Amino acid sequence: MLLLLIGIFLFFILANSIKIVTEYERGVIFRLGRLVGARGPGLIFIIPIIERMVKVSLRTLTFDVTPQEVMTKDNVPIKINAVVWFRVMDPVKAVVEVENYQLATMQIAQTTLRGVAGQLELDEILAEREKINQRLQKIIDEQT
Repeated sequence: MLLLLIGIFLFFILANSIKIVTEYERGVIFRLGRLVGARGPGLIFIIPIIERMVKVSLRTLTFDVTPQEVMTKDNVPIKINAVVWFRVMDPVKAVVEVENYQLATMQIAQTTLRGVAGQLELDEILAEREKINQRLQKIIDEQT
């Protein structure tokens, strides 16, 4: 009976120690709460209870920025929205430096959109969309 319990325990330990990380993901490994580093893609072995792995997708993610009510420089109220595309370049920074990198990116995009649109007049917003897009991208890239 004891051997059966030990066998079952070892099976569960082994089953929980094998992780599969796909080509478009990286696994950030923590050992007893300390950062070990990023691993993957492929088969990753971790020590259950002692090590923990957080998977991060390296694919391009998109989300809609909720429509923002903004007062332009010439005091015209407008409702403006946007779509943000982003990709994690460093999985370790995405996991360690920010609690929720997706939410943080969305909030940075919202505040940047409001800030940039508030500095422009309505005619500029309508006529110079490409310049505004480049300006938004530059500001968001610097902050993320």
